[in-house]
Amino acid sequence: MPFLHLKAVSKGFDSLRGRTEVLKDINLEIERGEFVAIVGYSGAGKTTLINLIAGLTRPDSGQITLNDLEIEAPGPDRGMVFQNYSLLPWLSVYENVRLAVDQLFPNWSESKKHQHTEVNIARVNLTQATQKKPGELSGGMRQRVSLARALSMDPQILLLDEPLGALDALTQATMQDEISRIWQESNKTVVLITNDVDEGIYLADRIIPLSSGPAATLGPSIPIDIPRPRNRKLLSFDPAFKKARQQVIEFLLESNKHRPTSITRKMTLPDIEPEDLSQPRPMIGGRKTPIRKREMHRETIETGM
Repeated sequence: MPFLHLKAVSKGFDSLRGRTEVLKDINLEIERGEFVAIVGYSGAGKTTLINLIAGLTRPDSGQITLNDLEIEAPGPDRGMVFQNYSLLPWLSVYENVRLAVDQLFPNWSESKKHQHTEVNIARVNLTQATQKKPGELSGGMRQRVSLARALSMDPQILLLDEPLGALDALTQATMQDEISRIWQESNKTVVLITNDVDEGIYLADRIIPLSSGPAATLGPSIPIDIPRPRNRKLLSFDPAFKKARQQVIEFLLESNKHRPTSITRKMTLPDIEPEDLSQPRPMIGGRKTPIRKREMHRETIETGM
């Protein structure tokens, strides 16, 4: 059995426009210790997919299992890193990470909690910023705190929801190297959600494109046969990189051709008719009132002479 298994998973949401099927018939198998990247357009359903794995939402149909146990709710076996950092601004770097440690390991001694917190802060190279608060940190440093907090949970699988999407290009490159280093050191299973094809190929063992929505589904799984550690400068010249990139982009472009370009929906408009200015206003209650055509009635009155 695969470590993480999604079998025929579908998910939709209700809105004022009706029911929208976001994901349809998602099948995915990931082995322990594997780094898998799922890449797709914005709005295709990538975050919905990773929320399903995290247990933050339930599928309409299908089944998701981790280590042979069905995922029904969030749990400490899955560490989540969000794009928006999700840090408590009034707590320091140490306190943000320590909060997770206190919640998950309440029976540990004070010294063990302290050591575990400092070890995971050091893992992301933030020892010098331990007492700083999020407002004093750059975007890249805040994301390192989020990563340290997730790692401090010692999860079975690490879920990265476009963690570098809000960073500038230079910081993105630095953080990509950090994520690659941490993954190789920790040997954690990682699922990365991204809309950056090059990022997915640089980091992952496999990259899987997600088709355009609605009713998005996963495309072919493409192995990345590039030795580690990977050299960013030479990557674009590597035949394996070029082949994987072309396969992913071709699938995404082809799926986007069938994406609906317009939405037809029924609208109920208010019963409003403009005033007929060609008619004199009648006096009601001492004031003139507007008159509309549907309020005008023609009557024939016969009078006897």
